[in-house]
Amino acid sequence: MHQRTNQVLYAYWNDVRGDRIAPRRFDVEPAQIGGILAETFILECGAGEPAVFRLAGTRICDQFGREFRGTPFLEVLHPADRTAIAAQFEEVRNQGAVLVLETEASLDLRRSVRFEMMILPLIHTDSTISRILGGISAIDPPAWLASERLPELRVLGHNLIWPDGRPHAVVQKFRDQPALMPGLANARLVRVNRRSFRVLDGGLRKD
Repeated sequence: MHQRTNQVLYAYWNDVRGDRIAPRRFDVEPAQIGGILAETFILECGAGEPAVFRLAGTRICDQFGREFRGTPFLEVLHPADRTAIAAQFEEVRNQGAVLVLETEASLDLRRSVRFEMMILPLIHTDSTISRILGGISAIDPPAWLASERLPELRVLGHNLIWPDGRPHAVVQKFRDQPALMPGLANARLVRVNRRSFRVLDGGLRKD
């Protein structure tokens, strides 16, 4: 991610998340990200249902020349890109991934604008991800932006980020496993000929 809005949003989301798959919706305090609220949004994404905008910041609505509330998220994208992004979206919902998109809207051959978009999972009332916190930030916004309604966004690139380095289910599995050698933390470090070894006290029994 390169845009400041998304960098700030990700850092805040990850801090609130802790070691969970995602923070709860009501853990997010708008006052803590007041400087970027105009470029953030909330989606509702129940299981088996399309994600729909519940809220969208004023700058997003102004730049796109439309109100987003009630709009299905995929309808913002060009039809040719929807299937691929829908599959990536499921990784966000099921495994706690963060999705980053680079997109472009073109009014004509001379006028186009790129946006960086971020999709961050949230837990609402139960233990499943059913909300999305997101950000949309224009890359080098042109002077004419917000003067006309923008068309559907073409996806130029997309990338999944795993906050814990791998899918949450895999990370949790390793967290739940007992240590293979619980006494290893108490081992002595011994260096011989520039090589290091950990030595556990004990050895052969002496009767």
